[in-house]
Amino acid sequence: MSDVLVIVPTYNEFESLPVLLDRLRRAVPDADVLIIDDASPDTTGRLADSIAAADAAVTVLHRPAKDGLGRAYLAGFTVARERGYDFVVQIDADGSHDPEELVAMIALARDGAELVIGSRWVPGGSVSNWPWLRQAISRGGNVYARVALRSRIRDITAGFRVFRISALVGLHAESISSQGYCFQVEMAWRIERAGRVVVEHPITFVERANGRSKMGRAIVLEALLRVTGWGVGEWLRPRAATPRV
Repeated sequence: MSDVLVIVPTYNEFESLPVLLDRLRRAVPDADVLIIDDASPDTTGRLADSIAAADAAVTVLHRPAKDGLGRAYLAGFTVARERGYDFVVQIDADGSHDPEELVAMIALARDGAELVIGSRWVPGGSVSNWPWLRQAISRGGNVYARVALRSRIRDITAGFRVFRISALVGLHAESISSQGYCFQVEMAWRIERAGRVVVEHPITFVERANGRSKMGRAIVLEALLRVTGWGVGEWLRPRAATPRV
């Protein structure tokens, strides 16, 4: 069995999923894949089942309804721990993340990093096919979160990640209720705050070619409100030693 599990959450990704899985299996052929589908109306779940039937390294977890990105990943983390994996990967189903970058990202995790983030906003990182307004929102959101949370992570909202399973132990995942980009912020911040080793690896983020983005105003508002609340608490507590990044 592989020691790496790649988690792919899906909701209406019928067109994108086969393309991503083909690229993923070629880039990291030794990794196992867990598709988590939230009862996609476009039958992505059935497609995932057919792919899994033909590939023993691919399994599918069906959830009864759309229940948020954060809960999907938390369910995947539970599966990874129960099956005994050492590393778990987060990757979007829409093709925005290049699976070939996982070779370097997993190597960093094996070398001692406890969280490796595929970062758009470090030297060497970039985005492709994004309008200037979306870039400004993403950069501004990351700067705000970094200042509010006293974080040194430059792309704390990024969704392309490799976790060492041991870094997830003790995070009290049952208390995490954030969804969307806020979930990404909370997970990275908790790991950094616990003094774990966080490394950012530069990537090029490419806007999805098929389907529709799941980001909406509610997700952005949730992130703003939660980060502000956490930030107030962070600035009111005594300053601790700066974690390694």
